Amino acid sequence: MITDKEFTLRLIRQLSQALEKLILDKPEESLMQKELDFESLMKDIFKMDFTEISSKPKEEIIGIVNERQERDHKDYYEMLGNLFYFKGRGEHNNDFLDKAKTFYERYLQTSGIFALPVINRINEIKKALE
Repeated sequence: MITDKEFTLRLIRQLSQALEKLILDKPEESLMQKELDFESLMKDIFKMDFTEISSKPKEEIIGIVNERQERDHKDYYEMLGNLFYFKGRGEHNNDFLDKAKTFYERYLQTSGIFALPVINRINEIKKALE
């Protein structure tokens, strides 16, 4: 039987993969469908929509992640990095890009993975924020 935590982690990974495909301009289905799934996944994962979570300072969002099991933090940070990067790039929103940079850096720290695409995105964000 699948637990709520396992289900939420599966949703996080699903959202992160969908965002990754959108970031790479390789969506498998229409953007309209992704938006619909995106909002429902956000509510399932965080019990709030993107507008509400994006209005919070990054320290508060980090606090929300820290309330989860430590082994899952890397998945949350990767998903949040992808989320804010995708939205920030699309809306030319520097606040979102700054949050993406923070969450990507946290992802690299918590995962211990050398992820060149993530490092490249961090560098791209740094240049955009200059």
